[in-house]
Parts: sequence; C-alpha cells; structure tokens
Amino acid sequence: MLDRNLAADVLAAALSTGGSFAEIFMENTVSNNITLINNVVEKAQSGIEYGVGIRVFDGLNAVYAYTNDSGRDNLLKVAKEAAGAVKENKGSAVAQFKVLNFDRISPMQKPYNTVPKKTMVDMLRLAGSAATGASAEITQTTASYMDVVSDVLVANSEGVWGEDKRNRTRAHFSAVASSANEKQTASRSPGSQKGFEFYDGIDFAAIGKVCAEEAVVMLHAGYAPSGKMNVVIDNGFGGVIFHEACGHSLEATGVAKKASEFWNKKGKKIAADIVTAIDDGTMPFEWGSQNMDDEGGKPQRNVLIENGILKTFLVDKLNGLKMGEPSTGSGRRQNYRFAPTSRMTNTFIAPGTDSRDDIISSTEYGLYAKKMGGGSVQPSTGEFNFAVLEGYMIRDGKIAEPVRGASLIGRGSEVLANIDKISADMAMEAGVCGSISGGVPTNVGQPMIRVQNILVGGRSE
Repeated sequence: MLDRNLAADVLAAALSTGGSFAEIFMENTVSNNITLINNVVEKAQSGIEYGVGIRVFDGLNAVYAYTNDSGRDNLLKVAKEAAGAVKENKGSAVAQFKVLNFDRISPMQKPYNTVPKKTMVDMLRLAGSAATGASAEITQTTASYMDVVSDVLVANSEGVWGEDKRNRTRAHFSAVASSANEKQTASRSPGSQKGFEFYDGIDFAAIGKVCAEEAVVMLHAGYAPSGKMNVVIDNGFGGVIFHEACGHSLEATGVAKKASEFWNKKGKKIAADIVTAIDDGTMPFEWGSQNMDDEGGKPQRNVLIENGILKTFLVDKLNGLKMGEPSTGSGRRQNYRFAPTSRMTNTFIAPGTDSRDDIISSTEYGLYAKKMGGGSVQPSTGEFNFAVLEGYMIRDGKIAEPVRGASLIGRGSEVLANIDKISADMAMEAGVCGSISGGVPTNVGQPMIRVQNILVGGRSE
C-alpha cells in the first residue's frame, strides 16, 4: 500500500523534533449498504474510504494528524506538522522494518462482490414479508445489509510492518407494531467476518416472524413494576450489561487516568466466585475478532476476571506506557481519522453450570430480561441505566406476563458481586461500540445469568 522507503522517510520526519515513537496507519476501505423500508429499496450505496494517519508520542502524550492525500510531499508535510507539536527531545531513530506474519483467522469463501445486489435484496425481503404476514399490527419494517472490505497497513518506528485485509458483513431487521397511541419495536442484527456464505445459515423469514411476534407482545404488555428485585438476563445481547457497565471500566483508556472504579483492583476480588469474564480477539469469524490490532499488535485471549478475581486490563500501547504494562493487542480505531486506544473485541461472561430451567424455577419473584437494549454508563463510577426491550415477570418460578418500560439501574461492581446463577449456554451478538477512537465492531455475550437485587425502574399505568 505504501513504499517502504517512503514510509521510513515519513516516520523519520515525524520524529525529527524529538518524538519517542512514530506510527503510520493507512487504510483503503470499500463498503456497500442496502436499506429497505416496508420491502421497498430506499438506499443502495457503495463507497471508498482512503487515508493515512500519523501519530507521534510526545512523552506520555500523543500528537495525531491525518490526510487522504498519500503523495510523498503531502505525507512528509503532515508528518512534520505533527512533529512540530512535540515538546520532548528524545531523538529516536526508525528501525528496519520487519514484516508481521500471521494467519488470517476469517477467510472468505464467497466474496461479497461476487453476489448480485438482487440476491441481497431478495434475502432481506423474506424478513419483511414474514413480519407483515405475522400480524396486521406490524406497520413498518426496516431491513438493511452492509459489507466492508479493508486493506490496512501499520508501520512504526520500532520496525513493525503489518499489512492486513479485513472483511465484515452484517444484516439488520426491525419490525414496528402500532396501536392508536403506542409503538413497539423488535429487531435482530446478525454479523460476522465470514464472506456472503454467512447468510447461508440464517433464516430471514424466521427472523421477520420472531421480530413481529415480539413487537406485538410488547405492544399489549403492561408496565413493569419498579423496585429492587432479582433479574434474570438472557444470553446473547444480555452481555451488553457486562460490556458497558464493567468492560469499559477495564479498558486502559480510563484505567491509566485512574478514571475507572477498578483502576486499583488488579489481583483483588471484584465479582462473585462463579464469574469469569473474557475478551478474546482471536476467535475465527467472530464480528469483533482481528488478525492484528490497529497498532500492529497481536490480539489475545485476555481473561479479565477469573473466578471473581480481576486478572488484567485491556491495554493499548500509549496507555500501557503510562501504566507500565505491555499491550494486550487491544489498540483499536474506527478508521484513519482516529488515533487508537484500548477497546474490547469479543467480550463475554464464560459459561457456568446452571440450567436455564433451574434459574427460572428457583426465582420466586423477579424480572426476566429476555432482550436488552441500549443505555448509558459512567465508566469512572460504573453507574449504568439500561433499557429492557422485551421483559416478563417471574412469579412462583415461572415466566408470567410480559412487561414494558423496564430499565436496569445500578453499578457495574454491584452487578458483578450479585451474580448468583450462570447457565451453560453462552451466546454472542454483534454490536458497534463507541469511544474516543470512534465506533468499532464488538461482540457482546454471556449465558443466561441471574443478578440479585438490581434496581428496576418502571412505572404504573
């Protein structure tokens, strides 16, 4: 993607005023998007994103600049402009490049550009037709498809030369059920790093039907009660609770600044004995996996919490220098416009030994959060507020009436300590996580868990 002699000259220019480390991140990304509303194609777009980011370390700070002009003169100009903001005078040199060799963990069998757009549209329409056919109360359906193929280069002054080809695809479907004064939505968004063969295993008609049924059930549900109670959170996207309320607090982005409730808890007990939590960027074909991270580092299976004990943080290069810890292969960014920082990949609570039936039957009274939605979190304190998109009351050990309007309120540390049941059926779902380095693809996951005494926000009719 870039001549090595030019890359060496650009890195030397970036270090010319005394920076201790310099890095080039270059990408060429081709993307396709199709959106249907009520089974009518509303948008079909293709795009190319191309550019170069240059980063220089100035002590324990960093200077970042980017451009979409990769000509020699412009790259040297941008590198010198970044160097002009450096205040230290370390005088580092550029090491000889050594090419990173790694296996591609997610090879494509069926490249996206070999599939006709009509095939993609027809696939999405299966979901829309099934949803509208399931209930007359479905008033709108939205379906979308996306694929991305990126060629990436990371080169730095320590001699790293890493080239990577990345591919991801994801589909989204939502159904809206409406009455005279109420609307409820249900959705599914499967994603993977596979080629188009990923969709061979997905039943879009079933997705449309399930979304319609969920939306209609919630449309006629009563409001959830409020107060502290035991909450059973289902597997899959239920893992967003750990991701947001706890995972962000384990990223070095906040830990290095002591802006995390767990910054000084390494080696200490922060969760129930049955809780083991993992971030694993090495899982083949998973949405959040990587061949290399965005700093040219090797992704790892990072055991964050083991049997309740905090074992490690997710660390990128710059924050690792601040903490005196090595990178865990967790440096990520949305694209060349963003400097990297520590981010999650595929983050999940490991399977336990309880059965789903036993978790429900042993809960005399509580809330079953079958489908979680979004929320807000303050990583420095771990305080969170999450919406429950599909919820049911549990009464006398049985799933009872559906309820809407429920939210889960608390602190990440409280959730970890109060998990008392974990099933064996771990599942993950795709999402996009936002932070200071932009939006990156991440998986969230867990088995079914039960958390004691969560504050549930609700309301009365």
